[in-house]
Amino acid sequence: MDDDGGLVVRSVAGELGAFEVLVRRYHGVACRVAALAGAGADCEDVVQEAFVRAFDHLAGFRVGEPFRPWLLRIVVNQARNLHRTRTRRDRVTGRVAVLRESVDEVVGSGDPHRTAEAAERSRVLWSALLGLPEKDRQVLGCRYLLGLTEAETAQVLGWPRGSVKSRAFRALARLRAVVPVSLDQRLDDGVRGHA
Repeated sequence: MDDDGGLVVRSVAGELGAFEVLVRRYHGVACRVAALAGAGADCEDVVQEAFVRAFDHLAGFRVGEPFRPWLLRIVVNQARNLHRTRTRRDRVTGRVAVLRESVDEVVGSGDPHRTAEAAERSRVLWSALLGLPEKDRQVLGCRYLLGLTEAETAQVLGWPRGSVKSRAFRALARLRAVVPVSLDQRLDDGVRGHA
């Protein structure tokens, strides 16, 4: 029976059958680790993605080191990524639900003046946002529309955290310069609520 190191060397050399042996050998334990790491019903997807990533990074694997812990670390990272994605998706879904409730409240109030006023505020704000440079839209979208922290925004955009903070400050200043005063107060209130 081939040892893991030999199978890795053969896989790197292009022998797919060698990697298939590694997949069969470690699939069960990878599924158990994914479940323990919180993948839930998505265990198979996490494990499949982990094996794809492992295959893509085989050239960086140090032969002589144990393969199993290296692979399982990838599985755990994939499960964490899935958890982060779910958390962000749930946060955004929650924000959208709150926004819909507030819109429904205005629309359902039967007050045509309030409905028209809310629609105009939304139109003006979106128009102002779309008129900003792309990086400003990105940072404001991450920070205030998606509600991500500075650290999360830095990770998503691939920027240093200090750049996120300074660009968000400048982007808000640009937005305030084009948003009417009545919306500016609402913007300030919303930003303070996310700070």
